[in-house]
Amino acid sequence: MARFLVVLLAACVIPAMVSARFVSAPFHLQGFVYCDTCRCGYETDATEYMAGATVRIECRGKDSDKVTFTTEAVTGQDGRWSVDVASDRGDDTCDAVLVKSSNPECASPNAGRDRARVILTRNNGMTSNIRYANNMGFLKRTPLANCQQILQKYQETEEDI
Repeated sequence: MARFLVVLLAACVIPAMVSARFVSAPFHLQGFVYCDTCRCGYETDATEYMAGATVRIECRGKDSDKVTFTTEAVTGQDGRWSVDVASDRGDDTCDAVLVKSSNPECASPNAGRDRARVILTRNNGMTSNIRYANNMGFLKRTPLANCQQILQKYQETEEDI
């Protein structure tokens, strides 16, 4: 009988302790912000990653579209931002959004690259607490002089297809 109680206790308590460890660990969300120096809409060899840019994480309720969570992060010297999110956002829809550029010459958000959807729930099969957002970018006011040469290597010709 005592052996049965020990087995039953182990079967109930150990899984609860393990799942509590995963539930309490925060998500570590990270990404990069760049300056599109050629205004081409994507990253190139001339892309510069921006220090000091501000990014906001916004989560909205699935049904109400009401903001349920928000926090901000600032990029480091390499253009990387990171933020810890303590709670599982469940059914919320969360986005990383560009807020402010650190460079007045590169301050216009690139439409389509100005936000990134992020998944902040454990109810999806992902085991890691680290989450990555797609890189987001601002457009430089005036493209660099050598952009034509840089972009030529990204162009496909009919011979390449």
